[in-house]
Amino acid sequence: MREAKRKRLAAKGWKVGTAREFLGLTAQEEALIELKLQLAARLRRRRMRRRLTQSELARILKSSQSRVAKMESGDPSVSLDLIARSLIALGASAREMARAIS
Repeated sequence: MREAKRKRLAAKGWKVGTAREFLGLTAQEEALIELKLQLAARLRRRRMRRRLTQSELARILKSSQSRVAKMESGDPSVSLDLIARSLIALGASAREMARAIS
């Protein structure tokens, strides 16, 4: 968030902080969430580059469109394993996945 916006919100009585502070997350929990979001974003970009719909990807994965949507949004009900397997199914290399993680 830009500093000017932060100051405007604070002046109006809003508390401004990080998601970690708001949710009381540990550093490990925050890192895990960031990792999941990075991989989820990578999955969405790879699907779109291949010009697949969520439904088409779901058929490849033998899953449902709603599950693919949850994977792409980093939904807490979706495991890192499922996101990683989906990336591999779309042809992601170990190197690409490592870049997403780092």
